Amino acid sequence: MTKKITFTLPAEALAEATEALLLGDFNDWDTERGIALEKQKDGSLKAVVQLEPGKTYQYRYLLNDGRWVNDYYAQDYVPVSGFHVENCLITVPEVLDIAAKPKVKKVKPVNEEILPDDLSKIEGIGKQTAVLLVKNNISSFAELSKTTIKKLKDILAEAGSKFQIHNPATWPKQAKLAATGKWKELEILQATLKAGK
Repeated sequence: MTKKITFTLPAEALAEATEALLLGDFNDWDTERGIALEKQKDGSLKAVVQLEPGKTYQYRYLLNDGRWVNDYYAQDYVPVSGFHVENCLITVPEVLDIAAKPKVKKVKPVNEEILPDDLSKIEGIGKQTAVLLVKNNISSFAELSKTTIKKLKDILAEAGSKFQIHNPATWPKQAKLAATGKWKELEILQATLKAGK
């Protein structure tokens, strides 16, 4: 998989020249295989080349007036052994293969763990009664709203005399409001229940 790299030579580098060839390691510095730069509206010359990611290449521009010029925007320059010139350097960045990336399993933050609803928010249910309901697989407002009053009375009866004093008649109705987030309506209902005691 190759990566598109844009090479640009500004107009001021041309002087009397009108054309330029891009030569480098990628075409073995062969003028027959040189990449011709195209003239842009601003007078600069540009070429787009497909290069292999992760590799470093040396290159220069050969103008049609016989001059060699370097890239004004090169990443780096390297001296050419035996000559008083430098070649331009470019390292093509690696291409990340998104398809090959391992899938990261989403980990739920601790505060997103499924915790039982606070059933003691229901009028008539204390902390101990809430624990009793959870032990009987009623741990959310939604579950409580779907539980029959008869079943609730049976759970309380089986738990002993101290729980039998509770009246669960309104618990499913209250739980339904809590489960659907209707806290204001629940507050009004609970105020009515307290007033009726």
